[in-house]
Amino acid sequence: MAPGNMTQVTEFILIGVSERPELQVPLFLIFLVIYGLTAAGNLGIITLTSVDPRLQTPMYFFLQHLAVINFGNSTVIAPKMLSNFLASEKTISYYACVTQLGGFLVFIVAETFMLAVMAYDRYVAICNPLLYVVVVSRWVCLLLVSVTYLYGLFTSLVFTLCVFFQSFCSSNIINHFYCDITPLIALSCSDTSVTEMLVFLSAGTNLISSMTIVVISYVNIVLSILRIRSSEGRKKAFSTCGSHMTAVTVFYGTMLFMYLQPGTNHSLDTDKLASVFYTLVIPMLNPVIYSLRNKDVKAALQSFVTNPCGSCK
Repeated sequence: MAPGNMTQVTEFILIGVSERPELQVPLFLIFLVIYGLTAAGNLGIITLTSVDPRLQTPMYFFLQHLAVINFGNSTVIAPKMLSNFLASEKTISYYACVTQLGGFLVFIVAETFMLAVMAYDRYVAICNPLLYVVVVSRWVCLLLVSVTYLYGLFTSLVFTLCVFFQSFCSSNIINHFYCDITPLIALSCSDTSVTEMLVFLSAGTNLISSMTIVVISYVNIVLSILRIRSSEGRKKAFSTCGSHMTAVTVFYGTMLFMYLQPGTNHSLDTDKLASVFYTLVIPMLNPVIYSLRNKDVKAALQSFVTNPCGSCK
């Protein structure tokens, strides 16, 4: 990845969430539970939306891929994080760090735009229900998901190369619990001004563009709902969007706090707290958010638990 004369670093040391020895085992148990719930919840969503005939619609197709992204994002981060809680030497090899950063960027960028795609899907379903099957066809669903993953992969390749073509020639101690862009740039002894500017512009552009799609979609959704005469119809329409609005608010709020805060107020310790939310806590919460208020998912889960073979027909 990096030429031999550009770096003398062969491994990095991850400080982790906390350096206090007495907290390592309690934190290990807490994050083990969080990752276990994340894996169970998202794999459950993926399974249900794959086998249950009631969940073969565009909305659940996008939810399935959000679950894939959430599971992938957590799995890139959590196993190494958990092992380091119990390890005496909290190291990660150079190329494992490259892989972790690349995987993280793929999934976090894909999630940013998958939430925008889901907002667009809800907009078409509520504002243009008669054209929904045509506008959000199977081909369109596949296209939107493919573009989301490909853009995440492209962004990941660009910024992983930008970061690891920097020269790391002094400290190899990363003030984080995984390999992220900001703490890695802080270790570089090269001129990182261009990379920092690119990261800031890319993060800002991705967030603003995806949030614009979400905001425009929901403004039109709210206006459309307000024109519904029956209170039952308005309640049903709002319940359809409530879960997604909750997930969007938590995710975008955390991302804005993380990447768009002024440089003078930027703290790597603060970044770690924010990172815990969007790499571990939000992926754990999303299956709960989308399941508790969704009758179809709850019915599919009950059917799958009571009769797994019957649910797959």
